[in-house]
Amino acid sequence: MISVIIPTYNEEANITACLQSLSNQTIRRDEYEIIVVDGNSKDSTCELAQAYADEVMTQTSTKVGGARNDGVLRARGDIVATTDADCIIPPDWLEIIKNDFESHDIVQLYGIVYPIEEGLKHKIYLTSANTFSRVGYYTRSLYYSLGCNTAFDKKAFIEAGMYRCIDAGDDVEIALRMRKLGRVMLDDRMKVGFSMRRFQQFGMIKSVYEWLYIVANGGKASKYSYTKRNYK
Repeated sequence: MISVIIPTYNEEANITACLQSLSNQTIRRDEYEIIVVDGNSKDSTCELAQAYADEVMTQTSTKVGGARNDGVLRARGDIVATTDADCIIPPDWLEIIKNDFESHDIVQLYGIVYPIEEGLKHKIYLTSANTFSRVGYYTRSLYYSLGCNTAFDKKAFIEAGMYRCIDAGDDVEIALRMRKLGRVMLDDRMKVGFSMRRFQQFGMIKSVYEWLYIVANGGKASKYSYTKRNYK
């Protein structure tokens, strides 16, 4: 079984579309479970999620990494996959994850992203991000494993210490520890639709700068608020 973990916070505008896409996968529904980990939403996120998820639980750890950790510790699957509530998941996403773990000796798998919203600038930005990810992977200099599109061997993930509970960069940092336990693999076929709402509301340059600033400071947002933002 594959366990899909989705952290949420005030996501009533997006969670239904995300979970509907996860409910229409090419593998059987009994081959995977969906766990929503909610960070005390003030809207109807939990009520909407209950229509699709196998479990909707309240987050007890801090930050988005902690929410994912909470879900993993409740997961029944030997493979755990993480995505975000504002993502759209292609029908073959879980089938690709399943086949890669069966065919390769890996402890972590990750993919690339494409923009949900229309617009040339969104396509250019994510094409650049995906190119950066590929260069990092093939040169073995960086594993740009986004939390919205990553899967782990559950046992190895727990052994590695799971996600750090920090403001940003936890999804990149975890790969550094996972690769000490085994192979970390990028598969270009493993894609998710990525929301550009942060960049639309707060600006692309500012958002990237804030992320880099937090990562450079050990993942702590001493200057910027990066997580649990409210979107228009």
